[in-house]
Amino acid sequence: MLLNITTRRCAVRHFRAEDIDAFMAYRNDAVWMRYQGFKGLTKEDYESVLLGRQSIRQGVQLAVVCRESDRLIGDLYLKRDGDVCWLGYTISPQKARHGYMFETVTETIRALAAQGIAEIRAGVAPGNDASISLLKKLQFEQVGADEDEVICALRPARSMPKE
Repeated sequence: MLLNITTRRCAVRHFRAEDIDAFMAYRNDAVWMRYQGFKGLTKEDYESVLLGRQSIRQGVQLAVVCRESDRLIGDLYLKRDGDVCWLGYTISPQKARHGYMFETVTETIRALAAQGIAEIRAGVAPGNDASISLLKKLQFEQVGADEDEVICALRPARSMPKE
């Protein structure tokens, strides 16, 4: 599954070696990442995962970069299971609340729908109000919850978010 995801300001691509330090800067910020997993690792651990062979069937972490500078501003996680795709996202604190993730996830939804994905799911920690708000804006609906996670889903064929 090859996805070409480009927005007005952002592009999604595979990680490169030059992205790792910027990735570590926000991923190892314990306060910023309090709701996220895949954090607090060494540079070698991140390189092994991010620069290694990844597939969407096993789960793939992709770089979200500013188109103008090609600098890392966040990341996406995608994992396909049949016609369902799990989505995760993180933005660096310097770029938060500027619409970058809304743009990027909106285009990701379109690209996944074009690939035949019937449902996109996202798990979010209770209390992560910014992420919950973004999912609501993208027209995801809560379909489940437990003490660790709220599960939201979107069926893109029925409802596409508006930019």
